[in-house]
Amino acid sequence: MSTVKVVERVDPREIRRRLGLNQQQFWSKIGVTQSGGSRYESGRNMPKPVRELLRLVHVEQIDIQRLKREDFEVVEYLKAEDPELFKTLKKAARSKLKKAAV
Repeated sequence: MSTVKVVERVDPREIRRRLGLNQQQFWSKIGVTQSGGSRYESGRNMPKPVRELLRLVHVEQIDIQRLKREDFEVVEYLKAEDPELFKTLKKAARSKLKKAAV
């Protein structure tokens, strides 16, 4: 039995251009220098933590400056103790965000 490794292809240059940001604005939000970001945009292998930060900040539009450890602790507690309530709240939050975007 073989395992297949799925490689997610992220095009940071395309994401940055769609957002209308220059390299400094784009990369500084995730703690990467402009020159480092330029190398990633030119095809250098991007480490998974950088790729995930890029996804969270620029694709999911999460303001990581506002996140706190206790936020994650509450989410994990709720998932474990009352998964149905967690699903309901998650669905309600998404619905509210979609309405706000319209």
